[in-house]
Amino acid sequence: MRQILITHAGEPDVLRVVEGPLPEPGPGEVRVKVAAAGVNFADIMGRLGIYPDAPPIPYVPGYEVAGTIDAAGLEVDPACVGQDVVALLRFGGYSEYVCVPQAQTFPRPANLSMEQAAGFALAYLTAYGALVALAGIKPGEHVLIHSAAGGVGLAAIDICRRYDATIYGVASAGKHELLRARGVQHPIDREQDFEREVKRLTQGRGVQIVMDSMGGWSWRKSYAALSAGGRLVICGVSNMAPGKRRSLWALVKMGVSIPWLRFNPVALANENKGVLGLNLGRLWDEIPLLRAWADDLLAWQAGGDLDVHVDRVFTFDEAAEAHRYIQERRSVGKVILVPERAE
Repeated sequence: MRQILITHAGEPDVLRVVEGPLPEPGPGEVRVKVAAAGVNFADIMGRLGIYPDAPPIPYVPGYEVAGTIDAAGLEVDPACVGQDVVALLRFGGYSEYVCVPQAQTFPRPANLSMEQAAGFALAYLTAYGALVALAGIKPGEHVLIHSAAGGVGLAAIDICRRYDATIYGVASAGKHELLRARGVQHPIDREQDFEREVKRLTQGRGVQIVMDSMGGWSWRKSYAALSAGGRLVICGVSNMAPGKRRSLWALVKMGVSIPWLRFNPVALANENKGVLGLNLGRLWDEIPLLRAWADDLLAWQAGGDLDVHVDRVFTFDEAAEAHRYIQERRSVGKVILVPERAE
């Protein structure tokens, strides 16, 4: 069985395709023959050696896959063999086969290809958790989304559309046409001062919700862009990895730029704002919660309300190129790995 290993911390070329043993499902587990695996920024941070939840290097990255169940462990109904599923993992997804608790699998939506399905779970669960579960989005609210052209960003846009929200999306100028087509009324160039632009567009009022996956200095400005009663949802720290190599200076800048004093309880109360945090990878022990979120998302997907956008598909042998493509900020939507190119 082939899988992709992070051999040591470093640039994309530290990724290697290696042979591993075929895993056997344990009690309550199923084995999935992987057709496609999603690539996420957490994988890149793990490769750089700056992701605190990652196992010790060397390890196989990958949080989400789509494929077909080909074996079932004890306590699992063998009738599930042959079913197409989406699976969430604690790493290990860059593999031809994975074993995962059956509770962490979901049926593959019939209207999604394997590649789309591999990019569905993590992005949409993150966006749902941030906007619906934590921020409690209401119809007609104004929402600012950072990295709006990424996988989570496009998922958030889909959800905002269901709530008739006014959407402000931060992305490179070359991606604004796509954002407008997806329903973003106010694309904002990532080179602009987004706080100032939001205040200009809202006549100084600000927005009700900000989804911020950047970190550090952007949290301060995102908080300032909120109206009274606004909610900032922190769901990533991509500013920790501005380049292809680990940067001690970037980590120091992140630490010193976090607005610790601004987020204290007294300040929050006085300004009538909220700061919330989401780390989906730490909800793997809350499967009933995730399944409830997934049930909503699967229903919305079946109804045609969600549109999983796959930008590019790379083979396992091209994994380094896939990571490079994301880090160079060229991707729009999801980047997917497949074991090999279809004939």
